[in-house]
Amino acid sequence: MKNLYDVMQLLKRYGTIIYTGDPIADLELMEEEVRELYRLQFISAKEYSTAMLILRQKKRQ
Repeated sequence: MKNLYDVMQLLKRYGTIIYTGDPIADLELMEEEVRELYRLQFISAKEYSTAMLILRQKKRQ
């Protein structure tokens, strides 16, 4: 995973597509979904940390 598109594809793999029209809200919802996937052990710790890092970096931009 290297960019936001990759995170979106990860979520899509589990049936989650997020688009509200508000980019910041989208990133926050994606963070929640990634947390939930990790909590339910659908994704590894490495996938979780990489996805969260990408989302937080994107939010700062």
